[in-house]
Amino acid sequence: MHIPFFSSQPMHAAIRGEMLVAMARVYDSNWYVLGKEVTQFEQAYSEFSQVTHTVGVGNGLEALTLALRALGIGRGDEVIVPSNTFIATWLAVTHVGATPVPVEPELTTSNLDPELLAAAITPRTRAIIPVHLYGQACRMPAIMALAHVHGLQVMEDNAQAQGAAFDGQLTGSFGAVNTTSFYPTKNLGALGDAGAITTNSEELAQRLRVLRNYGSVTKNHHETVGYNSRLDELQAALLRAKLSYLAEWTAQRQQIAAWYTQHLAGITNLRLPTLAAGATHVYHLYVVHTPFRDALQGYLATQGIGTQVHYPVPPHLQSAYTQLNLPIGSLPVAEELAATCLSLPLWPGMTEDMVGAVASAIRRF
Repeated sequence: MHIPFFSSQPMHAAIRGEMLVAMARVYDSNWYVLGKEVTQFEQAYSEFSQVTHTVGVGNGLEALTLALRALGIGRGDEVIVPSNTFIATWLAVTHVGATPVPVEPELTTSNLDPELLAAAITPRTRAIIPVHLYGQACRMPAIMALAHVHGLQVMEDNAQAQGAAFDGQLTGSFGAVNTTSFYPTKNLGALGDAGAITTNSEELAQRLRVLRNYGSVTKNHHETVGYNSRLDELQAALLRAKLSYLAEWTAQRQQIAAWYTQHLAGITNLRLPTLAAGATHVYHLYVVHTPFRDALQGYLATQGIGTQVHYPVPPHLQSAYTQLNLPIGSLPVAEELAATCLSLPLWPGMTEDMVGAVASAIRRF
């Protein structure tokens, strides 16, 4: 049985007609940038996220960068980031001239460890960026409480966790500004690059609208040094069509994860995902850990089973960050996770037979 790591075909086949109607509506409108489709999607996504404002932008990295700009973070500032995350979280900090300060995750959840944050705070610290990795909500109440004590901003990276919650509050609604990506493989994926920023602040939302549009409110008049980072009408229309299915797709992801947990139980040298008390998980990824990761991945490939590694090289060991002088061994938890993690196939439309086939192959290995 061939099982790809990811397939959007079952999702897209089921809603093909609605997606084509959305495309045709944009085509026939003859208005393709910052029109009613973007406005309507921003309103719908705000309702979904239980926030006041959504600002659509070009992609997830630009969402992070513009959000930091809107908070006034720049040269000389420090921003606390997870030591294990996709490098975009760190890149945004660097793009605004600030310095990323990594803090290790909890080994069990792979999410930022709130107990380690205080030791990383210096007089230059301005913000904390928790990343809801793989789809599980970080321990946000603890992070928010510490940020309040120290007068720090919180900016969630919610690219992998749309619809997750902690103690009943949705991710993407805790921080002053919060960012997401709609890259095609995300739980809510566009048909190309797209991103958004959520906030409950009218002032920050307006600042972000200016920043995304060349720093301009009135055409040919530019208030600040801005960007060209606008969610386009076509992607907004497609995302709005898909948004109404997100809860259904999330439930499927959670069911597939439950099947994996059941079928993989008791396998020696295989650590399964752990859910923190109070957190929900929307399973953008189902990540297991094993010291035999590379060999297991190779074996599964011979069985027609696709897998991926998220992420094999932590940001501090990338050439882009040699200036931070963080050699091998300096962030051991991130390095252990990077050396042992393996993402198994998980996408809406997978059946229990497929999950069972993956689990059986892992048991044989």
